Amino acid sequence: MAVNVSEFGEYQGKRVDQFRLTSSTGVTVDIIGYGVVVRDWRVPVAGGERQVALGFDSFAPYPEHSPHFGSLAGRVANRIKDASFTLDGKTYKLPANEGNLHLHGGPEGLGRQVWSGEVDNGNTAVRFTHFSPDGAMGYPGNVNFAATYTLKGNKLRLELTATTDRPTPISLVQHQYFNLGTDELVLDHKLQVNSSAYTELGPDLCPTGAILPSAGTQYDLRQGRTMRDKAGQPIDYDIGMVLDCGRDLSQAVATVTSPEADLTLKLWSDRPGLQVYNGVMTNVQVPGLGGRRYPKHSGFCLEDQALADAVHHPHFPNIIYSPDRPYSHWCEIEIG
Repeated sequence: MAVNVSEFGEYQGKRVDQFRLTSSTGVTVDIIGYGVVVRDWRVPVAGGERQVALGFDSFAPYPEHSPHFGSLAGRVANRIKDASFTLDGKTYKLPANEGNLHLHGGPEGLGRQVWSGEVDNGNTAVRFTHFSPDGAMGYPGNVNFAATYTLKGNKLRLELTATTDRPTPISLVQHQYFNLGTDELVLDHKLQVNSSAYTELGPDLCPTGAILPSAGTQYDLRQGRTMRDKAGQPIDYDIGMVLDCGRDLSQAVATVTSPEADLTLKLWSDRPGLQVYNGVMTNVQVPGLGGRRYPKHSGFCLEDQALADAVHHPHFPNIIYSPDRPYSHWCEIEIG
């Protein structure tokens, strides 16, 4: 199948293109150059098709109103405590954009940059590239980032790479918000994650460094459950699940089923962690796709990534990359 390219908007004097990927099974995925945002994702269902991702119909709402809808967050995804880190004896101050924390690469992180896109029609793929200079959002090192999205059948594959000229932390994440069903909220989706542990959080939602067993807690998602408690009340999820070391990477780490049981999402990844988030802080003030409203719990995210705040916890998997240790990361999401 082919990739269709069109102009979608402009940001800080740069043209923002949209790339429409269409597969042989009728799945359509729209990705824009701004933040490599997966703007829309449509999947065939009985009687037509269903939009399964949260986004906007036009470009204008993204810079002001998007809670990272569909973007690539970085240079370091998730939270960094005290908006600073020390590397090789030097302390780097980062912009704080969530209280005293640095979140998702800062206010002008990778998810708010215009990337260049190159079409690969033979593989129904787009390769995005972006150069991040030394000092961008306080981070050291010149970094060349690349992100390739490939659509085959009902599966979207993301391959991420980065090369740097000096040691620097890198941890990217795809930040898709999904709703596989027809209801405004996602609380009745069945969520299953192959993880037996999670990172304990402090009051600021930053990891304390402790990794705790999930058995007997609301974070035990191994058998699958809805996002409600026994009384039917919503459960707020914004938690870093720790994936098993040495696991079989051919096995999905998460499976989500729509309330109607007509769509299932599966996610594969090589990352050590998965942030499970169900729109706890989502409250978008403008209409979304097709005029929809996006209140609290209107979408769920499965953010495959390194463990949050790894720069402050040496026992977490290392996120410092260097000229002789380039960054690479892949994930696959299948919906059907």
